[in-house]
Amino acid sequence: MSIDTTFLRRCIASLERAVEGIETQEDRDDVMYDIYRAACVKEFELVLEQSGKLLRKRLAAWFASNRQADRLHFKDLFRHAARHDLLDCEAVERWLRYRDNRNETAHDYGEDFAEATLKLLPDFIVDATALAEMIDRADDA
Repeated sequence: MSIDTTFLRRCIASLERAVEGIETQEDRDDVMYDIYRAACVKEFELVLEQSGKLLRKRLAAWFASNRQADRLHFKDLFRHAARHDLLDCEAVERWLRYRDNRNETAHDYGEDFAEATLKLLPDFIVDATALAEMIDRADDA
């Protein structure tokens, strides 16, 4: 079964552009900084959710039914990915931190949440790209 990573990759590209944009903003009080920061946060959320959704599809092969895979919570998806050697333990720990960042601040869209998220983005982009590549490689197997 082929898993389409097109939307995930587009979201990653959008996130990269938003990060590039915010890095050009020297004045944090400028409205453009706020716009780029909001774009970074939104794309972070989209990439996070798409990553879980596609990983769920990839893991379905190890379960008796798709329904069993569908019952897994986000963090369990990544733990199972390590169990099946799709991701290494260090990458899984980072994904769990990304999710914690999202969960801990799900209702706090203030500056603190956004700034904490911005600090995660360089590693997050690398990990999300690697996840998309792993999903695509698994399709070739």
